Amino acid sequence: MASEIYRPLYDMIPLFSGFFPAGVSHLPPLLLLFFMGGLMLLALACDRLFGEPSRFHPLVAFGRWAAWLESRFNRPEKVTEPATAVRGLLALIIVLLPLLPLALLFIWLAQQSLLLWVIVQVLVLYSCIGWQSLQQHVLAVASALEQNNIASAREKLGWIVSRDTAQLSADEIAQADIESLLENSSDALFASLFWFALGGALPVLLHRWVNTLDAMWGYRNPRFNYFGRAAARLDDVLAYWPARITALCFILAGPNRKDAWRCWRTQAKHCASPNGGAVMTAGAGALNIRLSERACYHGEWKNKPPMGCGIAAKPQHIVPAVKLVKRSLSLFFLFWLFVTLLLNAIIQMVFGG
Repeated sequence: MASEIYRPLYDMIPLFSGFFPAGVSHLPPLLLLFFMGGLMLLALACDRLFGEPSRFHPLVAFGRWAAWLESRFNRPEKVTEPATAVRGLLALIIVLLPLLPLALLFIWLAQQSLLLWVIVQVLVLYSCIGWQSLQQHVLAVASALEQNNIASAREKLGWIVSRDTAQLSADEIAQADIESLLENSSDALFASLFWFALGGALPVLLHRWVNTLDAMWGYRNPRFNYFGRAAARLDDVLAYWPARITALCFILAGPNRKDAWRCWRTQAKHCASPNGGAVMTAGAGALNIRLSERACYHGEWKNKPPMGCGIAAKPQHIVPAVKLVKRSLSLFFLFWLFVTLLLNAIIQMVFGG
């Protein structure tokens, strides 16, 4: 009966006709949205229990494939800048081609077995989240700073940031550590949940692969300035709404909501990253701290626009930043619950008669 009531809705969303098993896609909208939320919680539970996969990690394999392709397509010293940009666009298309057979695989699984489809969906999301791994890396830096082991803190920070760490002070290490936590929680955790909620495993893989490409090709240097431009722009598009949802969660979860909102609205537009700026300024404002005022890349120091307010972040602010992300994750699911109930009420009015 439910499937007949909502048949016009299903007909308007062709995604449900292939990538989701019939028993899932024809659930009443309220149950369908709760079902997807349940799969997200299962993936987070796997991440909590097992951490980052040590073998057969899809992002590691994709990174190797992207590096191999880049070495063959990127020749900035031999071709013009426009030609390099075209090569980058072509490489972007080719490197994402494995999504096509994966899409066919997901469709086949949807037709064969609900249980197997659920397992694969959860495993893909779990492999893309990386929340426990991010916490471990961030807190390892905090632990080294707590022991006054600056050399170890610099080394551990170098595992998660692209800037040079050899000359950073303890406070600058803490600030870079918090920046990495805030920005990467948006890219890996919240964006993965967002895209999974909208369409399951396939859009999650698309976003995480493009985000990986941005991390590999998105540098503004002679080698990647033109070649990586298409990948960087696509990453900006895919991360736009997840970043703003993350920033909103940081504001609502933090003790300084008014300052966090002001920092986001006035500072983010001056940051190099249109999405990272929103996340970092809102998160820093929520914690009432200021992040890095400078950073060293390839031996050259560069000034950075203001991010946050209050005092400059210190090592003791790393743990509160981790707690902010955890509270924001809880708010994300409360937001999902609210949207689920709201959409169900609207659909009932329109289609339920």
